[in-house]
Amino acid sequence: MATTQVSAEVSEETKKALDQVSRSTGVKKDHLIEDAILHHLEALRELPTDVVIPPKIVVSAAAAEEIAHRIEEALKPTGKLRRLMAEGQ
Repeated sequence: MATTQVSAEVSEETKKALDQVSRSTGVKKDHLIEDAILHHLEALRELPTDVVIPPKIVVSAAAAEEIAHRIEEALKPTGKLRRLMAEGQ
């Protein structure tokens, strides 16, 4: 199969992760990159767009605070859960 070179800029963190996986598995970086691209493109073709989750999501500071607040609130047990747990004792 004919090949061509593609150039892309990635974060230092991504490069370090790629290097580490390549060293630990013995798989060449070009193979890892091609497999990752093919895997992602196949997912985009086969899956509904609403189930493909991007690896990074950028939100505003206000949205981040709201997300954190909702997570904290979700961790508190509800009255129904407390009663249910009390019944089992």
